[in-house]
Amino acid sequence: MKRAAGPIRLQGFNNLTKSLSFNIYDISYARSPEARREYLEYIDEEYNSERLTRILTEVADIIGANILNLASQDYDPMGASVTVLVAEEPVQIPAPQAQVAHLDKSHLAAHTYPESDGSSGISTFRVDIDVSTCGQISPLKALNHLIRSFESEVVVIDYRVRGFTRDVDGRKHFLDHDIRSIQEFIDPEILAEYHTVDINIYQENLFHTKMMLRDLELDRFLFGDAAEDRPPDERRHIRALLEREITEIFYGKNIFG
Repeated sequence: MKRAAGPIRLQGFNNLTKSLSFNIYDISYARSPEARREYLEYIDEEYNSERLTRILTEVADIIGANILNLASQDYDPMGASVTVLVAEEPVQIPAPQAQVAHLDKSHLAAHTYPESDGSSGISTFRVDIDVSTCGQISPLKALNHLIRSFESEVVVIDYRVRGFTRDVDGRKHFLDHDIRSIQEFIDPEILAEYHTVDINIYQENLFHTKMMLRDLELDRFLFGDAAEDRPPDERRHIRALLEREITEIFYGKNIFG
């Protein structure tokens, strides 16, 4: 897994493709149909295509990528998508043959999926984000910004490096930086807020980290009123619903029947 010490002197362009994929979940409790509708309307407005575009533009700036093209879409009745094509170096337009090779490997994309369960009152907002780069720019630099840009109760992160690049001596390199865990690139203050699990396959350059919020402060999850406005039994019931939802999303299966 270790690469050679010092910078790698390459024959040409760095052909390694580094892809970072996020699933970020925001969970809320909205008791009445009106509150659930208001929650979905709030999410749809708070994380519309304009906001997603701003977040991805900030990501491009953080990783040092140059934006070539941007497309965005708000959906009816809810949801949004944004796709940004980027390159490591500025590209003069038009230069079609120069663009094609790395545009299919260098992009940022975000898609949102709001939903609500009328029977339990649980509402869940999911955003999927992909940051795929080639060359020396690294999507790992955007980790902290992306986590902080959303109300993140559960975060699922995948990082993989594909392809190879060749040095001046003809030797192939399948990884150009040291990594043992995605957590190495996350701010310790953020990590302290979450339970974390790693599943890594080092020999395949595959890294997987899951994060689940530690402190389930009830007011964080209530939409429409405060915890103190509810009787103790109801607060315990809501907390149990939230714990179930967050735990099942974290483990990716229905574990409570």
